[in-house]
Formats: sequence, C-alpha cells, structure tokens
Amino acid sequence: MVLRNRSLINTREKLHYCGSSGEPQQPHDAEEAEKSLSTSEHLKKHLQRCTGKRTHCYSDCGKRFTSSSGITIHQRTHTGDKSFSCTQCGVSFSQSSYLTTHRREHTGEKSYSCNQCGKSFVSSRYLTMHQRTHTGDKPCSCDQCGKSFSQSRYLALHQRIHTGEKPYSCGQCGKRFVSSSHLTVHKIIHTGEKPYSCGQCGKSFGQSHHLVSHQRTHTGEKPYSCGQCGKRFAASSTLTQHQRIHTGEKPYSCDQCGKRFAISSTLTLHQRTHTGEKPYSCGQCGKRFAASITLTQHQRIHTGEKPYSCDQCGKSFGQSGHLTVHQRIHTGEKPYSCGQCGKNFVTSRTLTRHQRIHTGEKPYSCDQCGKSFTPSCYLTLHQRTHTGEKPYSCNQCGKSFTTSGSLTSHQRTHTGEKPYICGQCGKSFVSSSCLTVHKRTHTGEKSYSCDQR
Repeated sequence: MVLRNRSLINTREKLHYCGSSGEPQQPHDAEEAEKSLSTSEHLKKHLQRCTGKRTHCYSDCGKRFTSSSGITIHQRTHTGDKSFSCTQCGVSFSQSSYLTTHRREHTGEKSYSCNQCGKSFVSSRYLTMHQRTHTGDKPCSCDQCGKSFSQSRYLALHQRIHTGEKPYSCGQCGKRFVSSSHLTVHKIIHTGEKPYSCGQCGKSFGQSHHLVSHQRTHTGEKPYSCGQCGKRFAASSTLTQHQRIHTGEKPYSCDQCGKRFAISSTLTLHQRTHTGEKPYSCGQCGKRFAASITLTQHQRIHTGEKPYSCDQCGKSFGQSGHLTVHQRIHTGEKPYSCGQCGKNFVTSRTLTRHQRIHTGEKPYSCDQCGKSFTPSCYLTLHQRTHTGEKPYSCNQCGKSFTTSGSLTSHQRTHTGEKPYICGQCGKSFVSSSCLTVHKRTHTGEKSYSCDQR
C-alpha cells in the first residue's frame, strides 16, 4: 500500500490510503489515524481562535474559551495557582510557557529575529505579532461586524463592545472595565501612583506609554506622519485621531442621544453630561470635574502655574490650547471660516458661536429661570447669579470674583500692570473693555441711546 503526500493534511484535504485497485481505503494504522486526528484538532482550535468562536464554557463564571485547555489555564485565575516559579527572582507564573519567556529576561536571550528589520524577541509569538506590522496581516475577524485584528486577544476585547461584557471591576468604586489593563490604569486615580518619571524634567506619569510620548516633547521626535497632508505626530494614537479629520469617521456613538465622536475618550466625557458623573475632585476647594485634564487646568488657578509660554512675547498660559490661540495674534492666522458670510476666526469655538448668529440657536438654557444662551460659558456665568458662587479669589487681598477674567483685571490693581494701550494717545488701561470705552472719546461714538426721547 502506498501512502499519499502527507502535506495534504495542511491543505485541509482528507488523507486516504490506496489499495492495489487504486480505490481509497479507510486508514487502518492506529498511529497514523491518531496523528491525523491530532492535526485536525489543532487546526480546528486554530480556526476557532481566529473566528472568535468560543465553544467551551467555564461553569463558575460563565467565561467562554476556544478550547478545553483554555478553561484549565483560566481556572488558575480563580484558584490563584501559580505553580511555575523562577529560581532566580522567585516570580511565579500560571503557565510554563510564561516562565520560559520570563527566564529570557535574566539571560538576555532573544533568539527570534525579524528578517525584515532585524528586531529580536524573546518568544516566537512576539515575533509573529511583530511581523504583522510589516505585512499588515489581520487574521482574526469579528463575525458580527467584520472588523479584523492582528491578534486574537484584540478580537476578544473588541467582541465585548458587542456583548457589553465588562469582567474587571474596581474594588474601591465598583466601576467595571473591558480589560484588566484598563482597570489597572483606572486604579491609579484612587492611589495617585505615578511610577514612570522623566529623566530630564522629573515629571511623573501613571502609564509608561504616556512617559514615552512626553519624552518626545524634549527630543522633538514625531515618528508618525499622515499620508494625506504630511503632518507629523509624536504618538500613533494622535495620528489615528487626526486621520479621522480627513475621512470624517466617527466610530463612537452615544447610546442615549445618538451623537457620534471620533475619539472614544470624547464619548466617555459626553456620556457624563447624561449621567452627571464628575469623578475628579480638587483637593483644595472640593470642586468636581468630568475630565482629569479639566481638574489639572483648574488646579493651576490655585498654584498659579502657567507652564506654556510664547517664544515671541514671553506671555505664559495655564493651558497649551490657550498658547496656540495666543500665537495666532502674532501670525494673524484665522483658520476657521464661516460658510455663510465668509468671516474668519481664530478658534473653532468662536466660529461655532458666530454661526449661531445666522441660525439663532441658543442651546444652553438655565434650569432655574429658563433663560437661554448661545455659548455654554455664558450659561455657567449666569448660573452664578442664582448660586452667588465666586470661585476666583485674589491671593493678595482675598477678594472673590465670578469670572477668571475679572480676577485677572483686579490683580492688576496690585501689580500696576496696564497692558492695553491706546494707539492714538498712548494711555494705558488694566482691561480691554476700559480701552474700548476710552477709544470712544477719540471717535465721538456714543453706543447707547435713550429710546424715550
């Protein structure tokens, strides 16, 4: 009897044994039959991983896996069993393969190298994943929406968007997360831990990739470039967000109002307008905020920190966005134009406000008196007439103010600063509004007239 080419197993064809008549016969060699079965089972498991089909269920928690061995490994997360330990440092692992990979950290062995770029790795799995950055191969696809991924674990995380599963919960506040890494990042909010510090300026970060991105502010490195406009970025995530300006893609939608967003974090912030959640609080005044960046900006009111300075005039700002807008005063750049009247604006926010002159839209209304406003900041200021809140106080005399602009003008009474100068007579003023009133003495303009005359 003659055995056909055994490579047919790899092409998913059936392997047959042929007799003298040439007719296919059933395999009768037990060892060969076992090998054939074993190979087909491995193929079946591989296909299950890449299609996301999870046919094996663990009864204790309901989590599903592509194979029974996956259940065995997962059980150790419940029992805490880590029977494989490193003899050098004592760190224990739930799987022997994890220990093997870990040992290479001690030896420095990286026996798997990429034949395209030469980069080396401690395991073949890491090499395989890396090679997909060159080939663009994304073998694991979602059977619900068709989206493809380079790794099965990315597919598993993605599928939780469809199922709503959030298996990782915070022990302190109960908030739930799709992945353990998201939970780890969240826990830093409670602990305040920032283990990654910059060697140049000492600034600390809660996540290592935030440190890497920060270090590029020192080096000026921007390794990621847009294929359409050539703009360069320090982080790949920032490039991805930028590319959506060109494509118009807004993949994240609010399940309450349907509004769509280009960035998931913007959706998260938006959802807090529905829930009213403000998880970030100021340690000095107790004021709460929906976003951590808003808290950071607020804290600078207390500290007086203004880390962003203009290289042309030296003026400093508490926010980088304020510096960017300020620099347009020097350049004269007004990149945002109105489609109806053609007027140009320095910021997109100012354009949005202007467009409401054409539409008459006043989307922000007071829940106490019903008065409506075009920008949200006017509503915030108005609400303080009801609450009496004056959150901005002078650190020299203690006087409090409703707006930060009023505080800034007041502080000039202490410093004597008068930055607004009349172009005709050279007289200086503490505020732009005072300068505007003064200019009318030159022009003779009388803006306010009595309607009873």
